[in-house]
Amino acid sequence: GGDSGGGSSEGKAQGPKGGGSAGKVRHILCEKHGRAMEAMETLKSGQRFSEVAAQYSEDKARQGGDLGWMTRGSMVGPFQEAAFALPVSSMDKPVYTDPPVKTKFGYHIIMVEGRK
Repeated sequence: GGDSGGGSSEGKAQGPKGGGSAGKVRHILCEKHGRAMEAMETLKSGQRFSEVAAQYSEDKARQGGDLGWMTRGSMVGPFQEAAFALPVSSMDKPVYTDPPVKTKFGYHIIMVEGRK
């Protein structure tokens, strides 16, 4: 399934500057640094982000690492900073945090699928 047309989102930029206030976030959470690095190597080999999340993430409640729409202020500091600094990308060609982001929960590999 190819996308029909490449409509750019220019011209409808309302709201605060800085790329919107909510992002559709996925992550892979690993308590151990070594496991996070393994997950990252697997991503780099071309595996889909959701598959790597299913395989490696400790956050089993989130199918394929999907956190859904997250607003500013709803995430822990380092995670939020990283999430809002990332460009929007797709699961097949994810742009993710490298190195992983460390929080009190462990090491996160984060990608952003959308922004609004």
